[in-house]
Parts: sequence; structure tokens; C-alpha cells
Amino acid sequence: MKITGYRSLTAFHDWQRPVGDVNGIVESGITEVPVLLVETDGGLTGIGLGSHREIDRLFPAVEGADPRGVATLYDAMLSHVFKSGHAGATFGTIAAIDMALWDLKAKMADEPLWRTLGAGDRFVPGYASGLCYGLDDQAFAAHYTLWAERGFTAAKIKGGRDLDRDIARLETVRGILSRNTTRPAVMLDVNEAWNTKQAIRHLAEIEKRVDLTWIEEPVRRWDAAGHAQIARAARTAVATGENLTGLEQYGPLFDAQAVDIVQAGSVWGITHFNRVAMAAHVRGLPVSPVAYNANPVAHAAAALPNMIGIEVQDFGFPTGFTVDQQIAEGGIILGDAPGLGISIDEAAVAQSVTAIGWGERGGPHRRPAGAGLRLVPDTRRAAE
Repeated sequence: MKITGYRSLTAFHDWQRPVGDVNGIVESGITEVPVLLVETDGGLTGIGLGSHREIDRLFPAVEGADPRGVATLYDAMLSHVFKSGHAGATFGTIAAIDMALWDLKAKMADEPLWRTLGAGDRFVPGYASGLCYGLDDQAFAAHYTLWAERGFTAAKIKGGRDLDRDIARLETVRGILSRNTTRPAVMLDVNEAWNTKQAIRHLAEIEKRVDLTWIEEPVRRWDAAGHAQIARAARTAVATGENLTGLEQYGPLFDAQAVDIVQAGSVWGITHFNRVAMAAHVRGLPVSPVAYNANPVAHAAAALPNMIGIEVQDFGFPTGFTVDQQIAEGGIILGDAPGLGISIDEAAVAQSVTAIGWGERGGPHRRPAGAGLRLVPDTRRAAE
């Protein structure tokens, strides 16, 4: 079987609530889901999720190849762009192709991807993460109650601007999850909004009140020295890595002993996640993948010895998607459908509205002025 072509779709996900973080909120709760369909001469189609704007430039690296050689094709794509660099949109495109090839490989074997990757159990433990910064206090509590009803014992909240609000919300979610465990795991993600001294001071205040499991991206993603200072000063674990594009970008963090929980973004693909996980494993570090629509990287997470929990952001899936998995028992229960277990009704996707979502001005992918430069909480802005 050979790779012959590709098509692109844009689906949308209706979260049915505002979603975002300290960098901004999508008030509509509707976000785009780019879909790459990789076609073969054997009639099978592989599904890759995520932005793939560089597909025209990268597709020649895999065209005509047998999709089963996924790891070799991944390196072929990196080699194809080694002069111009592989970060950003280029790395996202490599990831979408990689995901589609893994989907094809498992479909050719007529088995779910978690089986192809060697997992012995279909259950993947997870933690709740509602992208909850834009919810008021009542909606915040109601939302995490839904996660508790599905058996979750761990949750990550979004914060980073108002310390008192962050502490109150950590205490709220801890109380909600206490119905399932005597010691819930609670995490705080500030999405690179702090500087090093601010992070150390804020964590000292938080740790007086809350047994914080980890602090996520306290400073800029590439700041190995800053993360290392925070890791030494705080009792809580430091988590980072979701925005790093390429295994080599983790090197400075590893060398500085600056990361305790190694993360990888699901939008960077299956092969990237597996390689990051093995680099972490050899250093005795746990790994946790960051969520994305339909949780495709859960299949890889199920097979790893050092995976401690996958981020789960929603109970539903994009319009037109049928996904063979359940969000229950505090994690993801993967099904037996071949490949990623995702099927797409293209007619339903075509009829769906075109969303603005992540790309809108002021959305959570746009860094606000003053981020990382503050020394005290900006309570005035938090109240607006």
C-alpha cells in the first residue's frame, strides 16, 4: 500500500462554555479543528488532527511511501525541512501527517492503535482540565462537579493573574474531587504568565494553603534557568514541555534539572510524544500528554511505562466526529475500532458553521501585554 494524496477539512468543536486561559478567552466556546486526510492506493484513509498549513511543502517527503514505515517517514519529514527549520507550523504539519500514518498503520493491521503500539490495557488514567479561566465561580464549581461524577480524582485549573482567585479555586476543586479520594491531585497552569521571582513568591503563598501537585509553565517555555530556580525553591513539581517543538528543545531543561513532569503537546503527533517519553524515562521522569480533540495521543500514552495521566478537556467531540472511546472512571477507555477509532461524517462537517475561536483577537493563543513582567497580582484586571 502506498500514500497517494491528501485532503483537508475544517471541523469545529462546540465546548458549550467559554474556554481559555490567562492569555484570553474564546467566549463563543467554538473552536476550529483542522483535519488532514491522507489517502492510499489501497482505499484506506488516515486521519491526522491539527494545523497543517505546510502540507504542500512536506507531502513530497512521504508521497509514494508505505505508511507502515512511520518512524522512518517522520525522520524523512524532518530531513526534508532541515535547512529552513521545523518549528511552528512546519512541526504541526509533520505531526498531522505522522498521526495519519499511525492511524493507517493500525488500520492496515485491523486493530486499534493502542494495540499496534503495544499497550496491554485500554484504560488511560487522566486528569480533568476544563480550560476554565473564563468561568465564573458558580459555573466553575458546576463544571468540575461533572468531572467528579465521572470518577476523576485529579484536576488542573487555569490561573496566573489573581493569586487569591487561584487559591480559592484550587481549594474549591480539591473539595469537589474529595468525594472520590481523600487526597485529590490539584494542579495550576499559568501558561507562561509569570517571571521567576513572581513564581517563587506566589508558589510560597499557594503552598501555605494547598498541597499543589504541580505548577505548569510558570515562566517562558525555553527558560531552563528560570524553571530550575523555581523547581529548587518550591515543594511542588514543575511541569512544562507542551509548546516545545522537537526533542532537542528539551535538552536544556533536562540538563538544568528544570522539569519534574515532562509534557508534550498532542498536536505535535504520536512519534514526537513517544520520543519525548523515552527521553524522560531514561532520566527517571514521568510524562503527561497535553490534550487535544478526540484525544488521539491517548493510544500512545496507554503503552508507556512512565505516563502518569493524560489531560482530558471535554466530554464531547467535534461536530461530525464519531470516536470509539469513553470518558469515565477517571480517565479514557479506548475502544476496539481500528486505528485512532475516529470516523468523520464529511457531510456533517461541511454543513457546520465556520468558527473564529482560537484565532480571534484576544483569544488564548495571543500573549497579552505585561505577561511575565508583573510582580504583584493584577486584581483590577481580574475583576473586569
